[in-house]
Amino acid sequence: MTSNTKTSSSESSFDSKNLVRVAFEAALEKKASDIMALDMKELLVVTDYFVLATGNNDLQIKAIATEIEKELLEKCGAKPAHREGMQEAKWVLLDYTDIVIHLFQPDFRDEYRLEDLWSQAKKLRAKEGSQEEVTA
Repeated sequence: MTSNTKTSSSESSFDSKNLVRVAFEAALEKKASDIMALDMKELLVVTDYFVLATGNNDLQIKAIATEIEKELLEKCGAKPAHREGMQEAKWVLLDYTDIVIHLFQPDFRDEYRLEDLWSQAKKLRAKEGSQEEVTA
């Protein structure tokens, strides 16, 4: 899946790790917290990465989602194949096929704990200006 993204914009030549990088940058721009990606390539056949981030309230979640969509379209030519949760913005899902982005308010992140559910996945954490792999 990583050679060319299978997003709805088929002319995109960005691989899934580059999509993650752009999503990290966009989430950081809107002050998301606890931003990470779970490398799902060894665990699932339907996607390469889950990107997780937290926003404090519905307005911030919507701003983060909007920024991610804008940046992935402008920089990668990628559009989400599916989008859920924008109305209430407690948990927003942006499905780009190769990466699936989950944006949570704190209570929802704590309740669903996707990073614990998929604890065997390698983790990448967003850092200002870079990303680092975490193996724990």
